[in-house]
Amino acid sequence: MSLRIVLHRRIPEDSKLRLQWNGVVLQMEQPEVFYTCEWALAMQSAYRASLTPLLFLGYEGDDLVGVASLAMDIAEENVTFLAGTTADYCDVVTHPRRRHEFVDAVFAELGKTKLRFIALASVPEDSATPAALRASAEKIGFHVYMRPSCLCAQVKLGSTEQRHKLKTALSGYRKFRRYIRAMEREAPVKFVHQQVQAQIQAALPDFADAHVARFLTTGRSSFLSTPERRLFLEELTRRFSGAGVVTMSMLILGERPVAWVYGFQFHGSWFIYQATFDSRQEEHSPGHCLLSTIMIEACDMDGMKVVDLGLGAEGYKERFGNSTRQTLDVTATKSWRRHLREVVRYRVASTLKRSPKVESAVRRTLGRFRRVLGPDR
Repeated sequence: MSLRIVLHRRIPEDSKLRLQWNGVVLQMEQPEVFYTCEWALAMQSAYRASLTPLLFLGYEGDDLVGVASLAMDIAEENVTFLAGTTADYCDVVTHPRRRHEFVDAVFAELGKTKLRFIALASVPEDSATPAALRASAEKIGFHVYMRPSCLCAQVKLGSTEQRHKLKTALSGYRKFRRYIRAMEREAPVKFVHQQVQAQIQAALPDFADAHVARFLTTGRSSFLSTPERRLFLEELTRRFSGAGVVTMSMLILGERPVAWVYGFQFHGSWFIYQATFDSRQEEHSPGHCLLSTIMIEACDMDGMKVVDLGLGAEGYKERFGNSTRQTLDVTATKSWRRHLREVVRYRVASTLKRSPKVESAVRRTLGRFRRVLGPDR
């Protein structure tokens, strides 16, 4: 039976589609919360002013077998993953054996448009998708470039014996016990994990404000400084209500939360999505204590396999992690000049990271390179 492609310019609020979509997610190599229908609907709701969904559904008869949740710019020339700005992992959703077939069908449809540039971020390297993307894009005349993006730290929980060792190491860690005792001299300390929608919604404003304040102390801008991102977290909380997926973990000192983790428990993974702490308690490392407690509790949970620390190169991730997962950024364009620029841009950035002293010389060279190439065609 041939594969039938259906295109939606808006993601339907359809319970049957949601069940089918999430059923296909569970067939993935590693199912992730970011691939779900709920995530896509939350993106559509929160970012409706800046994103136009481009949803490709693949059917075999009446059975949904593939989902590509993409977005297109207003000029309809550039395509990204719909969840590209919010998801730590992005992928095309099919059973691994159907990936090439479905991606081929999607790119055949994209080839009929005036599309000029595709930028797909955070594709897991261990997925079947990178190879499928390269083959399918090249078939319709696109130049493809793949480069390493982020190395995501993970804590693999392992066997019963390994879990016991991890729990013992974390709970017996001298600094952990010292931090807890220091906070207990001020007020009682407790850890809570909230999964009820009303409780999470009530905690979100303080969490977001603390996240913004913490970033400001380090001279950075928090994603949660935008109303769209705050609305997005509210939408996720609402759409996953009752599913036990969204988990707001908090360290509470007396009656006051001083550390937060907004995360997800999904198909054997406890994902640490966004975390922060009250800077006034920094000397007691409340964030470290909360994360340690999450890992200790995850060790006792049946079916929990990994605590995923997600994107970002924060030092604490290296200290906790015992495994990593590589992601890739993929670009595809019909313009040879733009393709060459993507290659040069990445190599320049990589060079600058290794040797900051050559930055000015490289930038001069890059400027000459751009003048020679001229505008995209």
